[in-house]
Amino acid sequence: MARLTAKEARLTTNDEGASFMIRPAWGAAALASAMLAFTGPLARPVAAQTPEQVAEAALEEAPVWDGHNDVPIQLRGRFGNVLGEFDFADTTGTGSPEQGAMHTDLARLAQGRVGAQFWSVYVSAALEEPQAVQATIEQIDVTKRLIARYPERLSLALTADDVQRAIDEGKVASLMGMEGGHSIGSSLAVLRQMYDLGARYMTLTHSANTPWADSATAAPEHDGLTEFGEQVVREMMRMGMLVDLSHVSEATMTDTLDLIERRGGAPVMFSHSGARAVNGHARNVPDNVLSRLPANGGIVMVVGLPAYLSEAVRQHGAARAGELAKQQVLWTGQPERVEALMAEWDVANPAPRATIAEMADHIDHIRQVAGIDHIGVGGDYDGMDTGPEGMEDVAGYPALFAELARRGYKQDELEKIASGNMMRVLRKAEAYAESVSQMAPIEVPVE
Repeated sequence: MARLTAKEARLTTNDEGASFMIRPAWGAAALASAMLAFTGPLARPVAAQTPEQVAEAALEEAPVWDGHNDVPIQLRGRFGNVLGEFDFADTTGTGSPEQGAMHTDLARLAQGRVGAQFWSVYVSAALEEPQAVQATIEQIDVTKRLIARYPERLSLALTADDVQRAIDEGKVASLMGMEGGHSIGSSLAVLRQMYDLGARYMTLTHSANTPWADSATAAPEHDGLTEFGEQVVREMMRMGMLVDLSHVSEATMTDTLDLIERRGGAPVMFSHSGARAVNGHARNVPDNVLSRLPANGGIVMVVGLPAYLSEAVRQHGAARAGELAKQQVLWTGQPERVEALMAEWDVANPAPRATIAEMADHIDHIRQVAGIDHIGVGGDYDGMDTGPEGMEDVAGYPALFAELARRGYKQDELEKIASGNMMRVLRKAEAYAESVSQMAPIEVPVE
């Protein structure tokens, strides 16, 4: 019988929610042959799909759109942003005694079924703002040069349509996101220029507070957003730049959602975060924020960093930090003694490993509180030591989706998590920007 291609046989849904297949325009003979295959005396029941087959079918229709990958800072740290001898086809040989190999290359992106990627143009939050602005521009530059170097495999994407076009061409749609408001130097003018250079999201803070927003991992200074912080958020949405709430404090999350609820705006994103009810780390999203996502339309792209996924890993890290602090007090001025004692402690207290199942637990929880339409994935690869066991690098995404299928997620739900939800969020942000296109830029006097 004639075979359906993936595009000819997309699963869709009618108004009542029933699933059906769009039939291709077959000839009469082929159609008759197909009907005999299903109704003839030799017809057999179709075998149930395995979880792996369900995952594969979902990723064929909707490749992974990953919310956060730190390849650009690896290029800066390992190669000084010089691409001359860098081979992105295979980075498995980039390890050294001081650090492991990179998690990402073209081969493993293909194995992981990644079709779209937000490349983080992160720079250290310890930099002074003027230096952070320069460094961010340098990271945008190296990211664009990397994309241009592999035109058959990567494609710069600035819009949702660009993303879809790249996926249709079998390329990795490559977007850029700034990780931390320090990258704009507290300047709306710089923010606008970063958008023009191609940045399509900005995380409002990184590990430190900005002068206008509180971070999740620093002592609060502003109780969320300042008045200028609200202007930053409004200007981002006016342009169509996504507001990323990973790394920010709970107060900053709620202030942002309150502002959008009060004045209107676009959906927010969490580019690489988990559920705080599953793992209590401050970097994860509390239920009182998750429950607001259906009204806002936003998305949590579940992170792969073990200390944010596994409570056991988080507790082990806290215990080790406490032991180190104790030994440093007991053996002040004797670093060799402290190092030896900590080596003994490590042998006696081996670190647990985060698992794919624990990553799926975060997805389960977000589904329960916010709903299936508000989940994505944002691995944080090349911004951490390793991903969870079985997903150590970007090649591991099919294993996560197989685990979700094993838990009963249907193909259309997996397609939403893989990239459908993120596509909706970006299109909503673009639609909001279009709706306010006559609005003038926000002006703030310079000093």
